[in-house]
Amino acid sequence: MFPINLDLTRLSVALVGNGQATLNRLRQFDGDGAEYVTVYSENPIPELVDQAGDRLHRYLPNSADVNAASIMFIVDLGEKKDAELASIAKAVGTIANVEDVKEYCDFFSPARVQRGDLMITVSTNGHSPRLAGRIRRAIEHWLDPKWSERLAILSAEREKWKANGADMKQLLEKTDDFINRRGWLP
Repeated sequence: MFPINLDLTRLSVALVGNGQATLNRLRQFDGDGAEYVTVYSENPIPELVDQAGDRLHRYLPNSADVNAASIMFIVDLGEKKDAELASIAKAVGTIANVEDVKEYCDFFSPARVQRGDLMITVSTNGHSPRLAGRIRRAIEHWLDPKWSERLAILSAEREKWKANGADMKQLLEKTDDFINRRGWLP
């Protein structure tokens, strides 16, 4: 597996599903600032209808719909529909994740802890999402909210060092020194 972070303000997302898990994923996308989300649902729960608004299509996506998406998330549909949509995605070249069905996934969504722009993710490559979630909760207790401010301070310093001509080696050294002098990490 190769870990990456996707900028969902730039990519089109197809979200397919009907229930609470689909609603939770949509809320996550909306909270992350995803701008191009289309929701496909044959039988959406009322809260999903409300959250999706005019982004909701009350049918499952066809191959043209899937092809129009950069990435597709399939949630709570059942094995037959999961397999069908995963097959369409593969045929048109759209990467897909079928929640909790490892064999149909091109990628996995890690558990994450975020403090501003600082993000720490945990993945088990689909083997145990529950374990990843428990590790995430442990990290949440350790990573207090001050880290968002700390990153902003460090980022500003780094920009000054770059403007003053620091090369990559010097940036690394200055960053380590800055962190060490403040006792931010052991």
